Amino acid sequence: MMEIPVEQRLEQQRVADELDEYVAKRTAELAAINAELRKEIAERNNIQAQLRESGALLASEREFTQIVNTIPALVWSARPDGSGAFFSDSYVAYVGVEMEALLGWGWTTVVHPEDLGSLVAEWQSIRAAGKPAEIEARLRRFDGEYRWFLFRGNPVLDAAGRVTKWYGINTDIDARKQAEEALSKARTELANVARVTSLGVLTAAIAHEVNQPISGIITNASTCLRMLSAQPPNIEGALETARRNIRDGKRAADVITRLRTLYTKRDVQPEPMDLNEAAREVVSLSLSELQRNGVILRHELADDLPPVQGDRIQLQQVILNLLRNGSDAMSTVEDRPRELLIGTEPDAGGRVRLSVRDTGVGFSAAGAGRVFEPFYTTKSEGMGIGLSVSRSIIEAHGGTLWATANEGPGVTFAFSLPCAPPG
Repeated sequence: MMEIPVEQRLEQQRVADELDEYVAKRTAELAAINAELRKEIAERNNIQAQLRESGALLASEREFTQIVNTIPALVWSARPDGSGAFFSDSYVAYVGVEMEALLGWGWTTVVHPEDLGSLVAEWQSIRAAGKPAEIEARLRRFDGEYRWFLFRGNPVLDAAGRVTKWYGINTDIDARKQAEEALSKARTELANVARVTSLGVLTAAIAHEVNQPISGIITNASTCLRMLSAQPPNIEGALETARRNIRDGKRAADVITRLRTLYTKRDVQPEPMDLNEAAREVVSLSLSELQRNGVILRHELADDLPPVQGDRIQLQQVILNLLRNGSDAMSTVEDRPRELLIGTEPDAGGRVRLSVRDTGVGFSAAGAGRVFEPFYTTKSEGMGIGLSVSRSIIEAHGGTLWATANEGPGVTFAFSLPCAPPG
């Protein structure tokens, strides 16, 4: 197996240390936000209890108004058709709009324009169902700033089960939304680090693969010159060597294009894609390294495989990581062939499965439960983020990634993705 240079090991360790520090910092921030959220939820539950009690016991709307105006939260009530009937003093003060302007459907004027359509549609759906429900949307504060709120509506039913009124409360969840966005950004950054780290190990293999067509181009060019210099010139032979030059040039360009694409850091771009084709491209980049490590690669790619909906580069990153893991797992195997099988097949429930099966050392019962944990690795030079990031990518695509021990030696890693909707 190719020895990893000291400089590369040091760079991997540096990146791992930075990731440890980043994850620790983000974990502390999320813990603080979770504490605030628990406090907010407790306060909201207390307010909702007061609202339920007031709605059940108060004889008049005036008494209800007097109670809710003492609650430091955005409390409201609505008619059965969903139009606003009342907004608490704290609601009016927060949005900086007079009560009269909020009544009816005037309350929609303080909702963020990007959220208004979905909020009204969901509110009408909730109103038709007549059951408690929650919606998330942004409200404009009196100073013009928009913040995320959780809209919670509770129906009041008569003896016949008909809705006579809605009571609700809006809770500020802006801190939680910011934490979710920060966590999503952190996952994306971690995925990019994992991709670049994985591809760094392939540098020598790719250089070897590019060098072959370049050497062929030089040889063909020399042959073409000799044929043209001959007396008489061998035009037919020169044309054939020129065609070989074009073929080898395209081959080298394809390798570089695929490499640059995999290195590119960009936003997720889901689209219908052929998983077989994506797998073949990754295999072509990995083949030289696999051969150098003594790995025999076999394919069992199903014909007429339905397309999946996904980001091509991210899914190729997962396939690349599974191939490298399988190769690494067989690096110490000497008593049997180092065979790696990549296969695709239709899966149950309108899904597609891709699997990578190795004949390596496998994992222990304890390791099986931790193999997808961040920073857990059994490799001395590994960072322990590849499989964790891979699972995050697959789950973000609505799929699942798992590992199972083979009946014989080795492990099979597989993921299953939903098929792309017909279009």
